[in-house]
Amino acid sequence: MEDASAAAIIDARGILTGWSEGARRLTGYPADEALGRAARELLAETVPPEAVSARSGTVMVRHRDGYLVGLRVSACAVTGPDGEASGYVITASPPGPGETSLAGRAFQQASMSMSVFDTSQRYVRLNDAACHVMGVSEETLLGRHFPETVEEAEHSRGFNWHLRHVVETGRPLRYESYTGAPSLNREHAWVTEMWPVRDAAGALVGTALAAFDSTEQYWARQRLALLNEAAAAIGTTLDVVRTAEELIGVVVPRFADFASVDLFDWVLGSDEAPAVSAEEITLRRVAHGSVTEGTPEAAVHVGEVDVYPSFSPIARAMREGRAIISQAGEPAFMRWVAERNSRAPEGRPYRQGVHSMMAVPLRARGTTLGVAVAVRVAQPDDYADDDAVFAEELASRAAVCVDNARRFARERTTALALQHSLLPKGLPGQAAVQVAHRYLPSGSAAGIGGDWFDVIPLSGSRVALVVGDVVGHGIPSTATMGRLVTAVRTLADVDLPPDELLTHLDDLVTHLASDDQGDEVAELGATCLYAVYDPVTRRLNLAAAGHPAPALVLPDGSARLIPMSAGPPLGVGGLPFEATELQLPAGSVVALYTDGLIEGRDRDVDHATDELCRALTVPADSLDALCDTVLKAVLPEEPGDDVALLLARTRALGADQVATWDVTPDPAEVAATRQAATDQLTAWGLDETAFVTELVVSELVTNAIRYGAPPIQLRLIRDQTLICEVSDGSSTSPHLRRAHQDDEGGRGLLLVAQLTQRWGSRQTTRGKTIWCEQSLTPLF
Repeated sequence: MEDASAAAIIDARGILTGWSEGARRLTGYPADEALGRAARELLAETVPPEAVSARSGTVMVRHRDGYLVGLRVSACAVTGPDGEASGYVITASPPGPGETSLAGRAFQQASMSMSVFDTSQRYVRLNDAACHVMGVSEETLLGRHFPETVEEAEHSRGFNWHLRHVVETGRPLRYESYTGAPSLNREHAWVTEMWPVRDAAGALVGTALAAFDSTEQYWARQRLALLNEAAAAIGTTLDVVRTAEELIGVVVPRFADFASVDLFDWVLGSDEAPAVSAEEITLRRVAHGSVTEGTPEAAVHVGEVDVYPSFSPIARAMREGRAIISQAGEPAFMRWVAERNSRAPEGRPYRQGVHSMMAVPLRARGTTLGVAVAVRVAQPDDYADDDAVFAEELASRAAVCVDNARRFARERTTALALQHSLLPKGLPGQAAVQVAHRYLPSGSAAGIGGDWFDVIPLSGSRVALVVGDVVGHGIPSTATMGRLVTAVRTLADVDLPPDELLTHLDDLVTHLASDDQGDEVAELGATCLYAVYDPVTRRLNLAAAGHPAPALVLPDGSARLIPMSAGPPLGVGGLPFEATELQLPAGSVVALYTDGLIEGRDRDVDHATDELCRALTVPADSLDALCDTVLKAVLPEEPGDDVALLLARTRALGADQVATWDVTPDPAEVAATRQAATDQLTAWGLDETAFVTELVVSELVTNAIRYGAPPIQLRLIRDQTLICEVSDGSSTSPHLRRAHQDDEGGRGLLLVAQLTQRWGSRQTTRGKTIWCEQSLTPLF
């Protein structure tokens, strides 16, 4: 008889009367211990009735060492002289391929790994799938304790603990693990169901399990989790390079041992995509990462340019617009590795074992931006088709973030260039104030705002100081800012008082909003502060449209906000603006700013305003240095909005620089007034200007007497230019006209315009003032 089978003889009373060597091998009982005993004493459970009637089936026998053994048995009756059965010959063998019952065959042929253990975690039964996983035959494992059949490892101890737990609690459990197996060359994911096995009396006699290989489902979940993580981790900033670095951080080390991102140069700039050669592709490395510190296997350093030939997987991926997988042994793969080794031989040791790589194009909105490359060295699995699907999805998300960052950078550059073109580059020369300014564009994702400032010279040595902020960010906001800058300069040239100027500006913003949205007024608005300083009277006249009040630092070092009405923002319409006027000592500093300096998401405006006033009192060598001091003291590390700051230190024109005469409205007074002006020029040492000044004074005073109304006044101001002003009580403004040959008059203003640098008129509370300026710089 073969070693794997056994035979025994049972008499009519169920007593063992015969015992083979094979029976000893299967049960552990020698013949002298088995013969004479009742056969049922060796059984671990009652034989099923169907097996008794069929005289064949599977029974559970308790081994001499205590563990259970499943045996496939068949019985053959032995007939006596009287024809009656006097006993039975029993043959037994371990269940196996020869299993004849339907249930036995289902167990043996199941696609999942199934095993049965006794209560001491010894193998009682295994199906073919379990034997394949363990890498040995069933006979090798039967009766052996589970820990003896596997390596000493954490996952083996955990598996054994779960087996014992089922026996101890008598309850089934579900166990998920990611481990290897003796016959498998890599780790697999398993879902294991364990449940207690009971006999007919309900006693627990063993544990059964079924283990399902869920590796594909496991990796699908891992990829989905990685995609979810990528959605949160990639694109946190609108910076192209940072976005590429975030992509590397997601894929290394869980998806690749090395990864890189290369982009076209135009993606990093503000240009549009040019035509790309089909032969060679030139890219710039913007990010890479590795499981090895320092990324020594990289043949191209960050910032360097690399040229990919047409045969390379990278060029193919960009040409075909899909992920290209290349494995060790393929010609293109070997040429790629050889090219890397020749370019950077110092990284050759770290490229040993490279067995799989994948190149994925970075495409967004129909445009290819670059390529991402993933390489596996230590990870045993080659890239497969499902990895390519995952990589394309991940690359698509990353490419959109890169393109968003590129578009933001381009719009930011355009808006910044437009804004810089509109802001004053060199403040015009004037004697009224000394100025310094700072403009800090926002670095937030909202984009460049519509903050602006301006210094506008006015007639009579006066100067207008302007600061404003348009609602919103980006190019539309900057364009609106440009409109308002132009409008303010135009209205300032008309020399309107601050409150009237803001009223006209408010109407303009309302019309702009209405034009943009048809009959509906859009949410287009702005704030503005307009101030006029006169160095002769030392008066500051200002009005605000929803803008923060300026700060004032007096020569004694005290600082405070100027009390004034904030007024409604521009674009509200229908509400008045109030002007505030105060007299300043020479040397006062007026600080105009936009709300980005003192406002923020987590900032207290009152506290920030106090900090501003304190910073303005810090001693500084110059106004420029004071600007830097204020920004450093008041601004947070990362301002959330644009900031414009304009500091103006006031000056005063002394009495020796201004001469004023009241003129009697009589034509006979013109000569005396002309002579008084000539004498004053001589006292100032400006005799070279006397000829032109006599003509100008004569013409303007004559016009005031002839066409104006009392009171009439002449004022000369010696500043950087010589200013001549004639005021009268009439509000009618003069204008140039071309006189015909037979006209006796009409050439006065034309003569003034020809002889002076510039001239104009402005309305006053008592009428109007005609003014003109002469240069004091010699022409030759």
